[in-house]
Amino acid sequence: MQLDIERLIEDFGGPSVLAEALTASFPDEPVTRAAVYKWRERGSLPLAQLNKLALLAVQQGKRFDFNDYLTGAAASVHGRSPDMGDRLYIFDTTLRDGEQSPGAAMTKEEKVRIARQLERLGVDVIEAGFAAASPGDADAIRAIAEVVKESTVCSLARANERDIRAAGEAVAPAAKKRIHTFIATSPIHMEKKLRMTPDEVVEAAVKAVKLAREYTDDVEFSAEDALRSDIDFLARIFGEVIKAGATTLNVPDTVGYAVPKITETFFRELIAKTPGGDKVVWSAHCHNDLGMAVANSLGAVLGGARQVECTINGLGERAGNAAMEEIVMAVRTRKDVFNVETRVDATQIVPASKLVSTITGYPVQPNKAIVGANAFAHESGIHQDGVLKHRETYEIMSAESVGWTANRLTLGKLSGRNAFRTKLTALGIVLDSEEALNAAFARFKELADKKREIFDEDLHALVSDQLVTAEQEDYKFVSLKVATETGEAPQAQIVFVEHGNEQRAESTGSGPVDAAFKAIESVVKSEAELELYSVNAITKGTESQGEVTVRLAKDGRIVNGQGSDTDIIVASAKAYLAALNKLHSKTERVYAQGPV
Repeated sequence: MQLDIERLIEDFGGPSVLAEALTASFPDEPVTRAAVYKWRERGSLPLAQLNKLALLAVQQGKRFDFNDYLTGAAASVHGRSPDMGDRLYIFDTTLRDGEQSPGAAMTKEEKVRIARQLERLGVDVIEAGFAAASPGDADAIRAIAEVVKESTVCSLARANERDIRAAGEAVAPAAKKRIHTFIATSPIHMEKKLRMTPDEVVEAAVKAVKLAREYTDDVEFSAEDALRSDIDFLARIFGEVIKAGATTLNVPDTVGYAVPKITETFFRELIAKTPGGDKVVWSAHCHNDLGMAVANSLGAVLGGARQVECTINGLGERAGNAAMEEIVMAVRTRKDVFNVETRVDATQIVPASKLVSTITGYPVQPNKAIVGANAFAHESGIHQDGVLKHRETYEIMSAESVGWTANRLTLGKLSGRNAFRTKLTALGIVLDSEEALNAAFARFKELADKKREIFDEDLHALVSDQLVTAEQEDYKFVSLKVATETGEAPQAQIVFVEHGNEQRAESTGSGPVDAAFKAIESVVKSEAELELYSVNAITKGTESQGEVTVRLAKDGRIVNGQGSDTDIIVASAKAYLAALNKLHSKTERVYAQGPV
């Protein structure tokens, strides 16, 4: 890529003016006139300085488009993506990167339920976990590989033999399988974390890809912290792993540092510089630390990426990942801009969102794009009038197109087990035994006595409560009595099972929920800290089940517990006990590495 650096510098007032402006705006990293002259002599400038120029232009109220300064062959692709085809692959990492949200670790059964829904949704690749992280993760990946047939099942692995062999063995049963191996490439990561030279990093990457090829022809390689890496070094390492057999190359914005226009430019330049870059699928994996994960992912698509790595509801470590539903609907709604297509069945987006929210205990904010409760609600009278006359005046997509429908279960107290089982199967819920089905059916009958309409969300919540294994259920709710009166301290009397023994306790509190929690703690004495208490109505109406999330922390462990009931105080007690079950579980998740 050739740049007209001289014109760029002159547009900012020349070397002296530009150096002074950059120093004034970024005093911690001053720029000298000599440095600007060197940029002009070399005909290029560091990516970090390009970021600063873009910010400086915004401060000065100037239009700044890096592509305006491209010359020669590079300029000929300005305004369009490289010819990488019109198929956009959706790589869902909810079960791996999304699970690294605090307290969102899932059981094997929960992971399989989500994987089935992701397959129904039509995602191309399901990153099922990190096999080397723990035996539990490896077992869950293997279970998913055995049941998923249409989507590719993938395991993450660091660039070492132990990780790759664990990943290869975990995905072995899959009809379509992938190993996703990675190593850091930014100067700070190589020096401070890996303590390896660039040559050693290249050697490790090549060796890892070759080893992964022993298990599958579908190998993805990621350069961790790529958007802060030297682009020439990236082109070198990517070129070498292509020769070693990598078929997908991932360029992660690991720390959420990138901005959209620069991401687009970065992809264009990297693809052009990489030997064999036209023979592989390029992928983007963006984090949301600055709120731009989706925008950066779409910028990467414009720059030539044909795979986007994302999660349901944007779930993920820290501020999360790019939200799958926003990526899919953006490229569908603005095909005039992106000119790509996915194979995602958009009507399954909202069901997937609700399932992930129920299982992880992370409620969806009402104003969340696509899947939030208010996403298609119109409060303004002008908007309401326009939508009533013609929907497209204020809606760029229909609620039905993404799965917002009134999903009522047309079963009741007199419905049989076979109809109940059929409905569960339609929702992707598979119970392993007749005993589990009988228990779930009994709970359904109880719920049908309490509310007239049963929704799909009610069933997901009901089964989530049911699928707690006997080994994990050290604490089990039995009954609760609460007395509350204005001016008097609320009192809770609870009966629950602790390690097989029935316990009775009572306590007062500042409110009925506080009283219930204190009553439990008077027996358990967990000394855990309550970090989050969240209540969410599963469906509309006053009869709706309340879904409660309780997050507890102790000795560095963070767990989420969920409980649901038409009585919100009962749901709260169930959630607290569920969190205690996870806190005292013998199985502990060990994450060997943060998100890619």
